[in-house]
Amino acid sequence: MATPTLTPASTTSEVILTSTGSTSLVSATLPYGIYVSDNNFLSGAAEQVSYVYKKLGGDILDIEITPGNVYTAYEEACLEYSYLVNIHQAKNSLGDLLGNTTASFDHDGEISGSTISSISLKYPRYTFQHSQRAAEGMATEAGINGDLTVYSGSFTAVADQQDYDLQSLISSSVSTFDGTDTIANNKITIRKVYYLSSRAQWRFYAFYGGLNVIGNMSTYGQYADDSTFEVIPTWQNKLQAIQYEDSIQTRISNYSYELHNNKLRLYPAPSGFSTDDKFWVQFTVKKDAWEEHSDRKNGTDGVNNINTLPYANIPYKNINSIGKQWIRRFALSLAKEMLGHVRNKFGGSIPIPGETLSLNGGDLVSQAQAEQKDLREELKTVLDELTYAKLAERDAAMADSTSKAQSFVPLPIFVG
Repeated sequence: MATPTLTPASTTSEVILTSTGSTSLVSATLPYGIYVSDNNFLSGAAEQVSYVYKKLGGDILDIEITPGNVYTAYEEACLEYSYLVNIHQAKNSLGDLLGNTTASFDHDGEISGSTISSISLKYPRYTFQHSQRAAEGMATEAGINGDLTVYSGSFTAVADQQDYDLQSLISSSVSTFDGTDTIANNKITIRKVYYLSSRAQWRFYAFYGGLNVIGNMSTYGQYADDSTFEVIPTWQNKLQAIQYEDSIQTRISNYSYELHNNKLRLYPAPSGFSTDDKFWVQFTVKKDAWEEHSDRKNGTDGVNNINTLPYANIPYKNINSIGKQWIRRFALSLAKEMLGHVRNKFGGSIPIPGETLSLNGGDLVSQAQAEQKDLREELKTVLDELTYAKLAERDAAMADSTSKAQSFVPLPIFVG
């Protein structure tokens, strides 16, 4: 049988990567188009075509991908670089940005419809937000401050009645406070119960207000202005007042109490002549941990994790030479992977008259994926060594080494 004569319409592949790219064709081929408004990005994507063409041997053997595939790989490399750098910066700043204002993001990850701008290029202040918020919870329980509003109320003692249900008394008198905290069926937390007695200063010092008072913390004396013969320091007057008030609370018959499940028991039981005694209560109303105060902002609607950090894609103009070289290498590996997948569609070989042409699609895919993994690990390693905590350790080590080196420098001898 005679060998047939082949008359192909073309002696080259239908799809071949050109040796150069074109900035005018970049925008139309990108899937996201996040950087198309930056002319420098368009130039970088076009130049990437020449880089891929040379690195994959396009001047020796056809490369079966289009310039559009290279432009797409270049955009993906930029986004991957932005992703890894933003992850790194999130490790640095999340602890200081908890509760701060977040933003709204569009489908490209860009900030939209918000007055806040991207903070990916900003250096955050050290605010120790996480530690402060943990301290606020402890301060609330300690009764010294906190993020819960402390309310106060009072009730008048009833003769011979020793037990009082504070939950019922407060719930029945008011349902909401300042229009924000609702009691309803929520249990209130009693923070303090107290009874106001006469003040030591008024009882002992009268209208002199504590001026010119002397004593030894158990006795006291007072002199008119025209007979004063001793100057008393302020701290002694303060100590005297503290001692006298403690004496009132300890020696004079005041009330004590027990509190169980918001039920108050007074000791001793109020007598008939003390029914005008008024007792004061400080309490808080439990709120959900994620509920925002209506009268003030406490940050529960702000940044809560890495997802709500107002980080947009890093602008192309702010990526320096280090980042752009990483992007070129990563885009090359992506283009190589695309070429491998294209060649794998031929089943690994192409039959030709009298011969079979073997393709290296599988090798290209595996090589490209290994290169991408190595490039990611390389960037992560560098970034992990440059966290703020690592930089602080390095500064401390440098200061310590400098101090040690200077200790060997002989000091000049002083001659008087």
